[in-house]
Amino acid sequence: MSATLSMAMATILELYKVPQIQALVKVGEVYPLAQRFTIMEEDIDWPEDFHQTPTSRCNLKCGPGFQKTALESQPRCCYACTPCPEGTISNQTDAEQCLQCLEDQYPNRKRDHCLPRTSMFLAYEEPLGMTLACAAICFSLLTVLVLGVFVKHRDTPIVKANNRSLSYTLLVSLSLCFLCSLLFIGHPTTATCLLRQITFAVVFTVAVSSILAKTITVVLAFRATKPGSRLRRCLGSTASYSLIFTCTLIQMCLCGIWLGTSPLFLELDIHSEPGSIIIQCNEGTLLIFYCVLGYMALLALASFTMAFLARNLPDTFNEAKFLTFSMFVFCSVWIAFLPSYQSSKGKATVALEVFAILTSSAGILTCIFAPKCYVILLRSDRNTLVILKKKFIS
Repeated sequence: MSATLSMAMATILELYKVPQIQALVKVGEVYPLAQRFTIMEEDIDWPEDFHQTPTSRCNLKCGPGFQKTALESQPRCCYACTPCPEGTISNQTDAEQCLQCLEDQYPNRKRDHCLPRTSMFLAYEEPLGMTLACAAICFSLLTVLVLGVFVKHRDTPIVKANNRSLSYTLLVSLSLCFLCSLLFIGHPTTATCLLRQITFAVVFTVAVSSILAKTITVVLAFRATKPGSRLRRCLGSTASYSLIFTCTLIQMCLCGIWLGTSPLFLELDIHSEPGSIIIQCNEGTLLIFYCVLGYMALLALASFTMAFLARNLPDTFNEAKFLTFSMFVFCSVWIAFLPSYQSSKGKATVALEVFAILTSSAGILTCIFAPKCYVILLRSDRNTLVILKKKFIS
């Protein structure tokens, strides 16, 4: 080792053209076991034109953003400088290892310091969230307005012929369907995560089961024309509301199983979007979520099938055709929603579900009630018992 030191000193003298040493002075000490040596600079008398202590290194120092990596078959003083792995930084020279950023931070491009992450969710303040929220409120108010029109003209033939009690129930549930979409917008919390999917499932089930009850009523009205027919018992409001209650109770049981086995919870996703924390609700087990959607799809399919089979019945205001088209729109929206829901991430997923809720609810409201409101408000001459009997007979 002393021979190596002597050769190094000779090389230094040659490189910097220092005059030949006249006397040997001990300026350092070698530690063979540790493979290092020390130099006491105060004991060295450097020439006047020599301004710094010479260095003996295998490579340059590793700057911030890099870490030292040992080289095989090389002394400890020889190492490679490798960039910090993704998600880590080094903010000092010759860092032995890179440091992990906190969960609410992420590395900058040079990976020499951490930056704060931005929170990402469907907020009311951004254009998309504001547009969806305004649409939900406007549609809800429009539904209430339609309900007011039906209540005001409750004794007219068109309202009576289309089972006004079920129409009231359907309109109230549709108004709540529009409003429940507001639970999906804004900063998610544990409470909203638990409420929004459950509320959506139950309220939509009431709406779809009301349409199913209206469809069955339309079909049975033409099958129970004989005096003393047993089917007349199924035409009353009690049977219709029993059907709605039963369908809703089954959905509530599914939701209870959902909350009992795998409840929804608040989740922070730091991996999907670099530099962002996606604040979202985790649905828990997707199987139960799809069972809830599938149950509503089953009710909608049953309503669509019965209304389609009864589309040619001599209904005065084409109620069966309106129900058929409304269920067609409803099913089309949710069939298109499922693949889009699977392929999207973050707030796009929430926006898609809100859009599906608003579109399907607006489709039902428009297809079923727009023609009736047109007759009630603009064509009152057609809203008479004479026209009703004439079209029924024909």
